[in-house]
Amino acid sequence: MTDVFWAGVAIACLLYLVKWKRDPLNNIPTVGGSSLPLLSFLGAFNFLLNSKRLLQEGYKKYYGSVFKVPLLEQWILVVSGPKMVEELRKRPDDELSFSAGVEDSMQIRYTFGPESNDDPYHVDVIKEKLTRSVPAILPDVIDELTLAVPQHIPAKSDEWLEIQVMPAMQQIVARASNRVFVGLPVCRDQEFLNLAIAFTIDIVKDKTLVKFAPHFLKPLVGRLSNHVRSTLYKAIPHLKPVIDERRQLMEKYGDDWPDKPNDMLQWLMDIAKTRDFSDEAIARRILLINFAAIHTSSNTVSHALYHLAERPDYLKPLREEIASIIAEEGWTKNAMGRMWKLDSFMKESQRYNGIGLASLTRKALKDVTLSDGTFVPRGSIIMAASDATHYDESNYADPDVFDPFRFSRMREAEGEGTKHQFVNTTLEYIAFGHGKHACPGRFFAANELKSLLAFIILNYDLKLGGDGTRPPNVYFGLAVVPAPKGKVLFKKRGVEAY
Repeated sequence: MTDVFWAGVAIACLLYLVKWKRDPLNNIPTVGGSSLPLLSFLGAFNFLLNSKRLLQEGYKKYYGSVFKVPLLEQWILVVSGPKMVEELRKRPDDELSFSAGVEDSMQIRYTFGPESNDDPYHVDVIKEKLTRSVPAILPDVIDELTLAVPQHIPAKSDEWLEIQVMPAMQQIVARASNRVFVGLPVCRDQEFLNLAIAFTIDIVKDKTLVKFAPHFLKPLVGRLSNHVRSTLYKAIPHLKPVIDERRQLMEKYGDDWPDKPNDMLQWLMDIAKTRDFSDEAIARRILLINFAAIHTSSNTVSHALYHLAERPDYLKPLREEIASIIAEEGWTKNAMGRMWKLDSFMKESQRYNGIGLASLTRKALKDVTLSDGTFVPRGSIIMAASDATHYDESNYADPDVFDPFRFSRMREAEGEGTKHQFVNTTLEYIAFGHGKHACPGRFFAANELKSLLAFIILNYDLKLGGDGTRPPNVYFGLAVVPAPKGKVLFKKRGVEAY
């Protein structure tokens, strides 16, 4: 019996080795460890802890081509150089699919249901309705900021107050964003805001479990790992009264009525009435939009605040620009567009820190051969090395230096006034992705975050405690997070700046 068992083990190992030997991914160079069976798991742990360095190493070594890095559950193919980024952008969705890449990354089909991926109408609402409505909805965002910022940064003018930055920014961004997403009074419902903030962590918990499950077990594991669904069901009672009220108005007046709400909830309901109009379906889209908005935006503004606190001398030129433009135009989208230095500060912060270490995520829906000859087998995940791109000396002079007004100077050159705006993507700047699948909410997010930072700059002095050194980012796999427990000292300015 024992002989039969060990013979079975030997055959299984032999079959695994044969399968590994025939894997076309073996022809793609590995960074961070070995691609040999079992040893690749050691490489995956190495990558989790040293991802930024390893991606920069691979970018330089295999520039203009493709390399691979190991995650615990799969290989990630990484392209480097503008030619390869452009190819990733141009490849059609039936070859390298953005939506399939997101689905693979988040496992939403199993943790949250297939509806939002099979019919992603909320993305079209963000691209079209939200973006076009920014001038009209920005006053509501700013109105909410004037209440939320003092609540979460309750500093006085006669003493410094230490604030833990990340939690404060999450609360402020969640509240300002939901003023546009669900309106008053839900945007001030603290329990709902806490659920919206926690939703991202819930997705990470559930998708991690599903990722490691064999394909045939994913539906079962998705149902059993119920953090996401639990948060959804807890959020529905907070949204139901306003959803019911909107339904009644829609039944009474049809497509339009006096004072019809101009917010995300209403835009979604206008479309959902011919699809799934249930409370759960509508709440699901609202939470997904919060997932896309809150943590990315709060991380971005936290990075910027750490830079400001490290170098308070940046405050003066920013204040002068903001104050003069607000005096002329008020708090409007046009005013935000004229703040070149503030825009540059935000873009440089994002270049320097990043939203993540990679972008332009795609999944191969068929076998693909790239222009450099790299064969990408069906089912592979492929990305661009965004962080390494932003630290490439051929793209940016002194890339290791945080230069807050780098992009405002670049915009002064003839014909360059638009190219280097915070929201614009290029082959050299891919934090938001690039091409038709670039982050659809970046136009709203940029105006929201510039308004938030402008409000803080006008109303507060800030600095770092201790030796004044910026708290370091946390890198884990492909994720970049500003110091979660980092603190900044705030003091209210003795002027009325709003």
